[in-house]
This record gives sequence, structure tokens and C-alpha cells, in this order.
Amino acid sequence: MVHGRVEIKRSPESIMVRAYSQEHVYKHPWERVTSASWRKFADPENKRALSHILEVDTLNHKLDFATGKLYTTRAITIHAPGPWFVRKIVGQDICHCVETTVVDAQSRSMQLKTRNISLQKFIEVEEKIRYDPHPQNPTAWTLCRQETSIRIRPLSALAKMAEKVEQKCVERFQQNSAKGREVMERMCKYLEAESRGIPI
Repeated sequence: MVHGRVEIKRSPESIMVRAYSQEHVYKHPWERVTSASWRKFADPENKRALSHILEVDTLNHKLDFATGKLYTTRAITIHAPGPWFVRKIVGQDICHCVETTVVDAQSRSMQLKTRNISLQKFIEVEEKIRYDPHPQNPTAWTLCRQETSIRIRPLSALAKMAEKVEQKCVERFQQNSAKGREVMERMCKYLEAESRGIPI
């Protein structure tokens, strides 16, 4: 079950900010869920569900032997967010993002932060995802917390439909989040079967 809330704010500069948070419980152990997170982009069967993601490249990864933490940076290219007419106005169909990940095996936490580095003069999106053992069942379940902030800058061409554009962007991100959870659930079941030696 997914629990979520949406907040709408407006800055003095008339920048529209919409933030929402969600929680989801994976009934799989933390190690399996984090493995699924690493492998979800590489699995060919996920390409249809994650069709908004065009390319994923690992830029660097580093293991800090003193703390046992793994740091990874990936470049992700996606279809530009928002409805088609917004993409026409901004003149760009794709958006480049950077994802940074920190995995702490000792405390069993995985934190991901993704933000766009192109189209920033029109829209800024930051997504944070955290995977932790579920407090009620830490050995078998994983709690996923997701926070997304969308900042839409005012465009004269869109002034009259700003609210609609804002809502469409949020709907698109929520749809993609739901697809991402479906992929994660499928990958977890695949890894569970794999660990038991069951042919897929």
C-alpha cells in the first residue's frame, strides 16, 4: 500500500513549487530490495514499463573502506517531463539528470537523490528515495520513502495554463513512480526465485 501527501507552495518570485511524499512497503528483505534497485535499469523486460528512461550510464563509484559506504553517480537521460505542448514550447524532448546513491551496508540504508541538470530555466525536479529495514519487521520487509519536489518557473507563454501544466507534471511523475514500484516488485520476486534456484 502506498501512502502519500501533496503540498503546493508559491515563492515570492511566482515560482510554483509542488512537493509530494510517498511511502511503500516491500515485503522483501532490505538486501533483496536494494539489489533490485541496482538491477532494474539493466533488465530488458523493464524497458517497456520504464519507457520514459532512455539511457543510464555509471559515471563513477567509490567504496569508502573506512566507513563501508558505497558512493555511486549515474547519468540518466529521460523524456522531458510535462505534457507534449510544454516540450514544444521549450524546444527539447529529452532531459538529462544526475543520480547520486549512498549505500551504508552497516546501518542497512540506501539513499538515492536524482535531479535534472538540463531544462533548469523551465523546471527543476529533485527526487529523494530511501530504503530502510521496516521497523515492524526489519529482517523481512523494507520501507521505501520517496520525496519529490517540482519547481516550475513562470513562462509568459504558459501563464494562463500554469496550474494545468503544474498538475500534468505531477501526474506524470506519480505515474512513473507507480511504474517504478511495479518494476521493483517484479525484480524482487525474480531475485527471490533466483536465490531459491527456481528457473525463471
